[in-house]
Amino acid sequence: MEVRMKILFTSLCHTDVYFWEAKGQEPVFPRIFGHEAAGIVESVGEGVTDLAPGDHVLPVFTGECKECIHCLSAESNMCTLLRIDTDRGVMLADGQSRFSINGQPIYHFLGTSTFSEYTVVHSGCVAKINPLAPLDKVCILSCGFCTGFGATVNVAKPPKGSTVAVFGLGAVGLSAAEGARYSGASRVIGVDINPNRFEEAKKFGVTEFVNPKDYDKPVQEVIAEITNGGVDRSIECTGNVNAMISAFECVHDGWGVAVLVGVPHKDAVFKTHPVNFLSERTLKGTFYGNFKPRTDLPGVVEKYLNKVCIFNFSSCFDRNSLLLM
Repeated sequence: MEVRMKILFTSLCHTDVYFWEAKGQEPVFPRIFGHEAAGIVESVGEGVTDLAPGDHVLPVFTGECKECIHCLSAESNMCTLLRIDTDRGVMLADGQSRFSINGQPIYHFLGTSTFSEYTVVHSGCVAKINPLAPLDKVCILSCGFCTGFGATVNVAKPPKGSTVAVFGLGAVGLSAAEGARYSGASRVIGVDINPNRFEEAKKFGVTEFVNPKDYDKPVQEVIAEITNGGVDRSIECTGNVNAMISAFECVHDGWGVAVLVGVPHKDAVFKTHPVNFLSERTLKGTFYGNFKPRTDLPGVVEKYLNKVCIFNFSSCFDRNSLLLM
């Protein structure tokens, strides 16, 4: 059930940096990082029937076995067999690595290890896509774009004409903003402490900006004031627990929905007054934008090819920091 693929393009996600720095954990070493990529199938192992050499594919850090209780549920994408495991450095089939040097194993990362010319991935973590798709663009579907875009369209589900606040205007936040634009939101408020991101964010549907550093009051109060009581939806994409609290407390009572995307520090604690829930605000979390990778990614690629949505971030960041070719 394994696929060997040639990596043609891989992008750099902050998660790769985080685990490379081994903050607050005992590192698995040595291992090959990378999990946001695109390539071509070179060969397939025993049991693989839906992929063949030459297929254009995206490896994904979380899989879809299509058989477990999560995969069979319309409400979940958290595959029991192939769910993300940052500590596992070997393949499921035999508990061994597919990389080595001088007879010593080099370990895998997130089951993908795309910072390599070739890699081996479980077939359940490989999505076959339209070969016409430019791989240097769609490689970011393996993580960043789907995480943000899906958080909006699949989880927050802003009604047409609604107001949406996006906390954090990095690649994931821009993807969330693009999801709000795609959904027909009338106002998309970008919240970020880096003013240099504001102008470029307009390309992804952001209509106005709030810098928390410009105010002497909590940013949730600022947003409530400029939106007549709060936004209809908010998406938090920073991983900062204070931003998470602000994202929740800035949604309108009665119907507001906040979605948490960013991963906080392991010791972070989310605190808010229970009345914020009792006044009919909803707090949700999401994993990979609730996309089922093998089922849903081909359709997202088609949206891009048909110019329904955009996810070319090269204009917003130094290209050399985004794509490793």
